[in-house]
Amino acid sequence: MQGKGLITIVAIVLGLICLNELLPTWYASKIESQIEAAKGNEKEIKRIKEDTLNLGYTKLYYSKAKDKEMKLGLDLKGGINVLLEINQRDLVNDLTNYSTNPVLIEALNRTDEVQKNSTKSYIDNFFEQFDAINKAKGTNLKLADPELFGNTNLTEIKYNTTDEQVKSIVKRRIDLSVGTAFEVIRTRIDKLGAIQPNVQRVPGTARISVEMPGMKDIDKVKKMLQTSAKLQFWEVQQIPEIAPYFQTLTTMVAAKGDSMGVAKNVNLMKLLQLEKLRSNGVANVKLSDTAAVNKILNSKVAQSLRPANIKYTQFMWGYKPEATSPDDLVLYAIRGNINQKAPVDGAVETANISYDELGRVVVDMQMDSKGAKEWKTLTEKNVGKPVAVTLDNRVYTAPNVVNAIPNGRTQISGNFSQEEAKELVDVLGAGKLPAGAKVVQATQVGPSLGQESINAGMISFAIAFLIIIVYIIFYYGGAGVYAVIAMVINLFYIFGIMDSGDFTLTLPGIAGIVLTMAMAVDTNVIIYERTKEELFAGKGILEAYKDGFKHALSAIIDGHSTTLLTAVVLFFFGTGPIKGFALTLMIGIIMTLFTSVLLSRVMIFSRLNKGKHLSVWTPPTKNLFRNTWIDFIGKRKYAYIISAVLTVICLISMFTQGFKYGIDFTGGRNYVVRFNKEVNANDVEEKLVKLFKTEDGKNSSVEAKTFGNAKQLKISTDYLIEDESLKADQTIEQKLYEGLKGDLPANITLADFKSADKDHAGIISSEKVGPTVADDIQTHGILAVVAALAGIFIYILFRFRKWQFSLGAVAALFHDAVIILGTYSLLHKYMPFNMEINQDFIAAILTVLGYSINDTVIIFDRIREYLREKKSLTLAGLFDDSISSTLGRTFNTSFTTILVILAIFIFGGDNLRGFMFAMLIGIGFGTYSSIFIASAIAYDFLRKGKEEEVHGKTTSNKEVLASK
Repeated sequence: MQGKGLITIVAIVLGLICLNELLPTWYASKIESQIEAAKGNEKEIKRIKEDTLNLGYTKLYYSKAKDKEMKLGLDLKGGINVLLEINQRDLVNDLTNYSTNPVLIEALNRTDEVQKNSTKSYIDNFFEQFDAINKAKGTNLKLADPELFGNTNLTEIKYNTTDEQVKSIVKRRIDLSVGTAFEVIRTRIDKLGAIQPNVQRVPGTARISVEMPGMKDIDKVKKMLQTSAKLQFWEVQQIPEIAPYFQTLTTMVAAKGDSMGVAKNVNLMKLLQLEKLRSNGVANVKLSDTAAVNKILNSKVAQSLRPANIKYTQFMWGYKPEATSPDDLVLYAIRGNINQKAPVDGAVETANISYDELGRVVVDMQMDSKGAKEWKTLTEKNVGKPVAVTLDNRVYTAPNVVNAIPNGRTQISGNFSQEEAKELVDVLGAGKLPAGAKVVQATQVGPSLGQESINAGMISFAIAFLIIIVYIIFYYGGAGVYAVIAMVINLFYIFGIMDSGDFTLTLPGIAGIVLTMAMAVDTNVIIYERTKEELFAGKGILEAYKDGFKHALSAIIDGHSTTLLTAVVLFFFGTGPIKGFALTLMIGIIMTLFTSVLLSRVMIFSRLNKGKHLSVWTPPTKNLFRNTWIDFIGKRKYAYIISAVLTVICLISMFTQGFKYGIDFTGGRNYVVRFNKEVNANDVEEKLVKLFKTEDGKNSSVEAKTFGNAKQLKISTDYLIEDESLKADQTIEQKLYEGLKGDLPANITLADFKSADKDHAGIISSEKVGPTVADDIQTHGILAVVAALAGIFIYILFRFRKWQFSLGAVAALFHDAVIILGTYSLLHKYMPFNMEINQDFIAAILTVLGYSINDTVIIFDRIREYLREKKSLTLAGLFDDSISSTLGRTFNTSFTTILVILAIFIFGGDNLRGFMFAMLIGIGFGTYSSIFIASAIAYDFLRKGKEEEVHGKTTSNKEVLASK
């Protein structure tokens, strides 16, 4: 055959590359197994780690192999993933030099609201809002105005710079600032000591995705990443200035406490504990009372009562309780201003751990030149008065200034432990973020759950692989052996390419690989079924295989192209694990074309050209489906009725019962909690509902559901979802711990509960999705489905040149999607596994659409072939012949795919069950719709109202399809 040498060379070279890439993974795994076996023998472990594998062209040792091994996702290894969002309002404020222009302020406020339900970038929304307000108020402000962007922070903007030019400059500067934030974040992660971290900017947004496999302390990670490292120095107001205001508020609470978020019998002065005043603060509040004080001070009533001298005052808490008062937190009154810009806001050049004269841990630092000048001015002005050192609105220290400090050197004390001081030095040393950052999405997977996922994934993988091997050899005999060889090589290439591309393998990625195996089977089934047809037509074995490959190629390319299109849409519109699924599917599809079509052809014809026989059936399967013929078109009206009834039932359920939406569509937090005994989900839910109450006393949404087994619960809540701070996360975990304490072991601590492993109960995984991210995910999910349908319609139209085929294909896909959605609507309350509408569900829908269209394309391809060759048949007879002749392929592909998906559904772990259930429903109805919906609709529209009374594979009349 032509190109045999080239294909062989490509296969060998690709194999060697993959082998070289996979060797470190194999070697690291081997060394770790030896280390585990030598547990307790430190000398032997040290020797094992220093062992070297000499490959001739390179040497492998453990640390090098560990760095180069295949990356595993959080769901396989455990760890932490966070999505950080840089505060673009801060960036705009900085670029406008904290302007107080009312049009600017209103535009920023409106943008904050619009952004909650928008997929556009913050700055695009800001410019839209600014233009609208500017026009409505008739202010005719130019963006280059000195009160806006025409200031010393943006020297490239002149008085005559147009608005469009200013927009372009501002967008570029914001992009550069996000780039700076990215570098700072990456430097901080290096200091955390994470192994194989993955840090990426999310294109077109101010978001940064950070994945750290193996990390456990999510609080530490969040704190390290969110801290701006923007040290600020403020003047401090003391109790004589603030006390009258507190007295007024105390009286007001007694009258309007309900509207201030607290009970009317709350005594504010008692909460403030002024008799215990210290550290230049204005109050000394018990930790348990800080939430109530916050509610009062931040209420609209309190804001409206502020006198002129504290109109812009910021109330900030101390960094942590003081050693002499461990149950209290100091409240400080920071003298603010109209734009709340700190008098000193400089970056730190160096920071080091040191000790004061009493031996306490402190942080010494040197400011940059700008900060040093501002610090000198501030200290000169406030000799004998207190100055507060703040970081992210927390007061670390507020000492009295003894003398002016001219050189920019200062010291931060805050009752630090050695570890806390080191964390602060690491943050300051990595540089400051150009703006504040918040965690808008976070996922934590415990190491024990990760190992369980690996085990479940490998078991399902092995079972699926064994099923395919046994079935394809049973059905196709010797040819099946070559199909298995091609599939093994395909898997080797997929893992090698994943490793060489530094891609991350996830649990959905393993599902994608297993689905690729099913597609590889489909490719071989198409080839072998066509070869069987040629053999039955009387051709010799060599000629039959040649024509089998030749005639199958068109259907294979069309089927793989539509599935590849779906995978591409998933990759670009999906996030997180869905990208992993799409990526492995894309690589798998391409490698399947190479191994199952090209390489398999080389191997088969190498055997046949030597005069050796190669069977394409076994005695039990030789004549299966050979003479099967069914009048599908004649029965299409029954199918229409069945589909219409099912569709109506599904639609009624969707509009009446609705769906159970996952937190990635609604925003919220999920916790998977493991217990050491069986627990009742309803009882747990009732306990938690009482704890998760909003400030106005209303219950937040809380759901507890058995997850996997009766000793595990999946708990979801939208409590404090608008609050994306670390403190909110800790508050919820504390309440969760309190609510579940009665079902947990007696000696379990909060720290143990937050990071459970195989030895004790607690949280084994958690997920948080902010409302803005949830809105983006939902929008992208809808766009993904629409884009996939549109792309498939266009592709079918291009390939088959008739809109009737495209219409039939898309109608079938719509039918499949409605059935799956309806099934989830009808059953989500009753099934013992997760049936949420979330990212995984969107991935399942798109995968089913890809499979369904692949099945449809095979039938359409045969119809197109018969249109050219069987002009004497009626249109109905032609369609029936086409569908009947592909039944062998349809059955084999659907049967093996369903077996594979069942293996993953049963053995693949709890996280994949909902995904695989959608696949099972989809594959079944996808096969049905390809025959009874796509083909039937294409037929009805192609015949253009002409009557065909006779159906049959041998009938003929004068009507010839109007598609000549």
